[in-house]
Amino acid sequence: MVWISPGAEAEARGRRGTQRILRADEVAAPAEVAELLGVAEGDPVVVRRRLILLDEMPNELTDTYYPLAIAQGTALARTAKIRGGAVTLLAELGHIGVLVREDVTATMPDEEERRTLNTAPDEPVLRLTRVTLDRENRPIQVDRMVMPALRQRLRYEIEIG
Repeated sequence: MVWISPGAEAEARGRRGTQRILRADEVAAPAEVAELLGVAEGDPVVVRRRLILLDEMPNELTDTYYPLAIAQGTALARTAKIRGGAVTLLAELGHIGVLVREDVTATMPDEEERRTLNTAPDEPVLRLTRVTLDRENRPIQVDRMVMPALRQRLRYEIEIG
């Protein structure tokens, strides 16, 4: 599968993609995240919350979770932008993703999501949950994304063989 950054895709279409890091800190792992990371529910993990903007309009709210053993004391646990991005930093730390598993569902947003994403009261959102695994099949990252359904196009390119 080929991954194209949202910023690069936006630029190719003459649009501008940016992001704001809203928070980065240690939190208790929610049940779904704990299961995907292979830790106990409530165990501490590092989360980075980002608001992705397209032409300055909220387009995606993403929480990225990392095991504490990987992220504690690194730039992943701070709100500053990471030179080269989180994937580059993870690789520098010796954690290289080789498999991504995603689940996509559609639901109604909660009130905070509706306000943050500036959606209409009756507008559904897409929820994409992604876990990234390393060569030893260990989870190194979990992303939980919420996107206004009416503003999205999900494209996947999968190389077969």
